[in-house]
Amino acid sequence: MPTQQTTFPFYQFSGTHRHVGRLFGEACETLIHRHLQLVYERRGEKVGLTREQALEKVLPYRRYVLDYAPQFDEEVRGLAEGSRLTLEEAYLLQLRAELNPHKPKVENECTTFAILPEATSDGVALIGQNADLPTFYGELSVVVEMRFDDAPAVLMLTPAGQISYIGMNDAGLGVFANYLTCDGWREGFPRYMFSRYALQCSSIHEALQAVRDLHRASSRNLIMLDEREAVDFENTPIKDALLHPEIGLIAHANHYLAKELQSEERSRGRALENSRIRQVRMVALLQKHHGKLNAELLQTLLRDRATYPNAICHAPDDDDSGIMTFASVVAAPSKGTMWVAKGPPHLYDYAQYSLS
Repeated sequence: MPTQQTTFPFYQFSGTHRHVGRLFGEACETLIHRHLQLVYERRGEKVGLTREQALEKVLPYRRYVLDYAPQFDEEVRGLAEGSRLTLEEAYLLQLRAELNPHKPKVENECTTFAILPEATSDGVALIGQNADLPTFYGELSVVVEMRFDDAPAVLMLTPAGQISYIGMNDAGLGVFANYLTCDGWREGFPRYMFSRYALQCSSIHEALQAVRDLHRASSRNLIMLDEREAVDFENTPIKDALLHPEIGLIAHANHYLAKELQSEERSRGRALENSRIRQVRMVALLQKHHGKLNAELLQTLLRDRATYPNAICHAPDDDDSGIMTFASVVAAPSKGTMWVAKGPPHLYDYAQYSLS
């Protein structure tokens, strides 16, 4: 059982998108600068980009943000002002995946789930994930509540300086995500912003239409849930497929499941095996406890390490990937509540956050 209690920094911001971005930048300036430095280092190590080359590549993506979500551009501009970054540097934090489209080693990143009321013990729909990234994200991430003058409020876990990652809104919609790899990445709307773009909506139907219509830069699996429905949206830059609940349950790891997209898969070897094992294990755990699932039990299931070294809960010393479960999240969007563990949840307890 967990032995440590520690939490991510928690911030609440409200106002216009520009003002919220500025407040985010001011509050997290030190973490944002650390994040930016690590992004520079990883881009140099992985794809040989200098700082100047990385910054030169980011602004062509901005026009797609301006086309689809100019309010996000306002947030990034505010973030740059508040944290004393250039606009290019602030955009680089939103585009760290796109600048490394051909990973030499595909990393194991995240196991997600969505559970409809029929599969729970209390009739409350649940969504969440174990979020797996390089270990330093455990010290660079924050929980933020953002309230806007013209959009739903959001409660998110996100790396400092990144305006979108995973979370829910006050319309009762939750959006979580997995890394997927395919060919054909291009200039377009950044993948990390997909989830925030969906969270502008008040229903799965509306959110699904929104993300399907994007000129997507890259691939990212989105799992979405509202009070009564759930759907999984697998995609490439130009194709997509939907996965629907079976007995009220959906789970997803880091490979394509839809038949029509399996030919797009570029994960190979150990990474693909790891993803498949986690997929089977997560489905088995959810099915075993069908009808008994609730937020407390989900926290226990996300601590599962039965399939080590390909475990749902990934400790930093499980392998040499440099990846760990830096956060574990269970959310009840209809209740406006989210539970987050900072670090692998077999070692760390969950803290509760609620939309105000």
